[in-house]
Amino acid sequence: MTGSFWVGFRVWFLRVLSSSVLMAVTVASPARAHEVLPSITDMTQDGGTLVFDMRLNIESFLAGIDQAAVADTDEAAQAATYDELHALPAAELDAQFRDFWPQMADNITVRAGDAVLPLTLTTVQVPAVEDESLSRLSSIQFTAPVPEGAETVQIGWVRSYGTLVVRQMGVDDPYDGYLEAGQVSDPIALTGGNAMGAAATFFSYVPTGFDHIVPLGVDHILFVLGLFFLSTHLKPLLWQVSAFTLAHTITLALAALGYVTVPASIVEPLIALSIAYVAVENIFLRTLSPWRPFIIFGFGLLHGLGFASVLAQFGLPEQNFVPALIGFNIGVEIGQICVIAVAYLCVYMAREYSEKGLRSVPAAALYLLAAAAVLAIAVPLSIWAPDLLGDLFPLLAIIAVLLGLSGAAVNVGMYDTYAHMIAMPASVLIALVAVYWVIERVFL
Repeated sequence: MTGSFWVGFRVWFLRVLSSSVLMAVTVASPARAHEVLPSITDMTQDGGTLVFDMRLNIESFLAGIDQAAVADTDEAAQAATYDELHALPAAELDAQFRDFWPQMADNITVRAGDAVLPLTLTTVQVPAVEDESLSRLSSIQFTAPVPEGAETVQIGWVRSYGTLVVRQMGVDDPYDGYLEAGQVSDPIALTGGNAMGAAATFFSYVPTGFDHIVPLGVDHILFVLGLFFLSTHLKPLLWQVSAFTLAHTITLALAALGYVTVPASIVEPLIALSIAYVAVENIFLRTLSPWRPFIIFGFGLLHGLGFASVLAQFGLPEQNFVPALIGFNIGVEIGQICVIAVAYLCVYMAREYSEKGLRSVPAAALYLLAAAAVLAIAVPLSIWAPDLLGDLFPLLAIIAVLLGLSGAAVNVGMYDTYAHMIAMPASVLIALVAVYWVIERVFL
């Protein structure tokens, strides 16, 4: 009797510990309060002058946030400074940016051959803050003289300024580049003709789609995990993933083409609600119901609108719209497959022992050591080096939770421990987090 008590106590303790970690981590960084967005600049040649019209989040630059290291300003060490700047009236932020401009100009590269071109700020337009929960996008304009005889220019900036989208205007076959943090563009012909080919465009947008799932899309990751935890069999998962993929592809294409426009204030709460529904249904279902694929299809339509909002931040090249859209979508699919693969690896042994009704102390110890190792890396870095860890902390915490629950499950020699000690607790936690997101995105 005493031995059974301690086995039950260990199981209960591990489940509570793992659950607490997931709740603390995921609720702490749930959504897109002050999301770090790519900066976009349109380059036009006006006689002997290059004119750059840029849309950017000025507060991130003034606060000194490393925009290549975080996806949300709340994750940065300078979050308090950013919030103070975000609350400033437009006129005050305008003045601060004008004072900051010489420093920023030194970190922007506009080069014609070996000549680095001087930059002159001409216009700053800062909008008033209409929604405290959203990033404020300002517009600036700066110019650079074109040296006599110059045929090409290169553009880029320092890594800490994050992603830069460069769009050439007013020429045939214009350059349209998505520059990763710190990357300098290839030489851009001032007369045009630098438009990327279909293949190059396709491959350049695959990483963008992947990044939106891993590591940036915690909400989409939890939705995919909700699909994964319904059943141990492959067929129900394939049905769900297929319905989800087809649906979000449809709305992603329609929204990117401009046929469908739904405000984020509506889409984001509904996405959170879809996560909660899937997780709650997992608690009451043990296999795929006849209606679930249709419901997943409907939710996929919502998630497609969420994916489209990412593309809207920097647009798609007009010349190669279809390859860019397909590349982004394939990147999303690769990200989803990676999420499922990692989840499967985390619970693989637990599923095997659950089907056989066996117990393995060595497997339990291995699982718990792996969970402890992941937390030993994630927790200190999140405290002392958050910029280094970046957006990986919620993902590492989710992995640690799955490993911890699996360790508890293989330590109990009973049938179906996977469903009762892994899938169900995980679904409960996903549902709680999603309900919190619904409340936050609607009321907070």
